[in-house]
Amino acid sequence: MSDKVMQLLVHSARQIVQVTSSGENFLTGGQMKNLKVITAKPDDGLSVVADKTGTIVAIGYDSEIRTKFRNTAFERTVDASDLCILPGFVDAHTHPVWAGDRVHEFRMKLAGATYMSIHNAGGGIHYTVEHTRRASEDELYRLLRDRLLRILRSGTTVVECKSGYGLNVETELKMLRVLERAKRELSSFIDISITFCGAHAIPKDMTEETATREVIEEQLPAVARSIRLGEISVDNIDVFCEKGVFELENSKKILEAGREMGFRMNFHADELYPLGSAEMGASIKAEAMSHLEQISEKAIQEMAKNHCVGIILPTTVYILRLEPPPVRKMIEAGVPIALGSDFNPNAFCLSMPMVMHLACMLCRMSLEEALVASTLNAACSLGLSSKYGSIEVGKKADLVLLDAPTWEHIVYQFGEHDHLIQMVVKNGFVAYEKTPSL
Repeated sequence: MSDKVMQLLVHSARQIVQVTSSGENFLTGGQMKNLKVITAKPDDGLSVVADKTGTIVAIGYDSEIRTKFRNTAFERTVDASDLCILPGFVDAHTHPVWAGDRVHEFRMKLAGATYMSIHNAGGGIHYTVEHTRRASEDELYRLLRDRLLRILRSGTTVVECKSGYGLNVETELKMLRVLERAKRELSSFIDISITFCGAHAIPKDMTEETATREVIEEQLPAVARSIRLGEISVDNIDVFCEKGVFELENSKKILEAGREMGFRMNFHADELYPLGSAEMGASIKAEAMSHLEQISEKAIQEMAKNHCVGIILPTTVYILRLEPPPVRKMIEAGVPIALGSDFNPNAFCLSMPMVMHLACMLCRMSLEEALVASTLNAACSLGLSSKYGSIEVGKKADLVLLDAPTWEHIVYQFGEHDHLIQMVVKNGFVAYEKTPSL
């Protein structure tokens, strides 16, 4: 190549974790343990090159890259000596738009209260709904912006974000507008996949039937109007399919109404009670389902057959003291497994490295499986694995640079991501750079 200008050259790295180099959209079973990792030679480090569109155009040893790009100028050159390079993490499940914390409920859980007992007493989601309805759009945006930038600093470059603390037309649209603003204004830092989750709980003054009609006949048409006007965009539809909340029949109606609008189906299934919601989701070919602590054997087989992504949320298992989902069975059956932080007022965790550690300890995932689930498979759950989730030519240059002997330290050193992560690159631009300590 000659007389060209590229956006980024990262050179002299000790290790590049591509995840895969064969263009797979997801990995399953034994594939999840077979990471594609390139290791530097004693006298030859590793490089990644991104063009002006933020797309990776070359990966290889420094000597090869120097020769290939000897007449090329770079807008930014990063010396990654002694650093490891990973793909940007993808958080497949968050609820980041809300006002009012629930630290008092954390105290109640420690004293023995269950999630549903707090929910049925008017706490939980209902408590957050009250505060979110009262908050202004600008206040919610300020809170969201701060959270997203903290997510970025822990290595996440793509995040799924839900509405769901409105439960009425006005507040759900307010939340979606906040997410759309963040998607536009923070695109240099993080990509957002927006999920409409108006069926997150039954409003206090409604039954399940009236709430279902409200979502289908009022909220979804209002969302459609806002999309047509260019005010918002929505990628996925979610329902909290749970006993005592939206049960099977009504969850299916809402999900299918969203499908008719072109949304991907990506919903809460079989978390607290074995309702059979994962079987239902597989039957209507949902792209992804989250939680799955109470999933049935039949649903596991059906999800594997349909390549439906199972999004595992270890923070919720940990905080609610739940029995972990049968992740080993799911992996062995061929279900693509992804991870999400489930960031919300009940599970306050913004860090995918901590999620990976919990997945290894609570769900018996291997280091390699946890990384695949936090990169390629998480991107697949959002329909984005053609662009994100691995370090491959043709994909976006979303990179995490670690100061560690090997990549495994990002999972092994629990809670040390702020020390390990030296830089986060988003679409070929440096989005975060750690300030040297004194």
